[in-house]
Amino acid sequence: MKVLVADDDDDVREILVEFLTLHGFDVLEASNGLEALLQVKRQTPEAILLDLRMPRLGGIDALKRIHAFSAAINVVVITADVDPELHRLALAQGARAVLGKPVEFPVLLDALGAPGAPASAPSAADVVDAGPGAAEAPPAGPALQVLVVDDDDEVRDLLVEFLTSRGHRVATAADGAGALRTLMDTVPDVVLLDINMPGLTGTDALPAIRAIAPRATVIMVSGTGDTDLAKRALSLGAFDFVVKPIDWEYLTRSLETASAMKVIEPGA
Repeated sequence: MKVLVADDDDDVREILVEFLTLHGFDVLEASNGLEALLQVKRQTPEAILLDLRMPRLGGIDALKRIHAFSAAINVVVITADVDPELHRLALAQGARAVLGKPVEFPVLLDALGAPGAPASAPSAADVVDAGPGAAEAPPAGPALQVLVVDDDDEVRDLLVEFLTSRGHRVATAADGAGALRTLMDTVPDVVLLDINMPGLTGTDALPAIRAIAPRATVIMVSGTGDTDLAKRALSLGAFDFVVKPIDWEYLTRSLETASAMKVIEPGA
């Protein structure tokens, strides 16, 4: 059985890979959600061990896209998050099981549908192909339509200048309510959404944005590196989290990833 281990924690991923390899599975790796989707499209694993908290496309969004590509793939979620609502959401999106960390290996084997070792061991060629570097770096894609939502005029202008200089088409909104009005007329590829805004905050606006424009990639922009805030944004459907002052190189990579997502959408 070919199994993809998708987890951004190197230690966790290494333990799972070692355990599965010892039991004769053909193991692939991914350190983020985008890598996982690339591996799914190129390698077609029969099962996936999927972390819920990953950069470059969180586990819930990755789960939706994986099953849109192939509903036959057995996805087992492994997470340290104890939120029962998140567990129910994962199951509703097609996960076969939701297992807590640290995972119990007999339970894991059972969830994979293999209480014992699989009949065949991987070939030498399969082992060489597996690994975190197996997926190619995401290609730079086409120009994006981007909606910048920020109440700070200076930050908004900087983002517009940065985006237009790279060939992207840009619309702006000064607050969450303005963003929702704009989305009623135009659906962008990417929304850069400030978190701390008066009135409707970024995290308050996020569920509505996801409902109105479910195919838009939402990248949160925050003046704080609060880990809990980042996790909340990701659990609500944000694709990535950028901290002010903006790391332009990181933002560039995030936009390139969002562009790559257009290429690997089911049916692309």
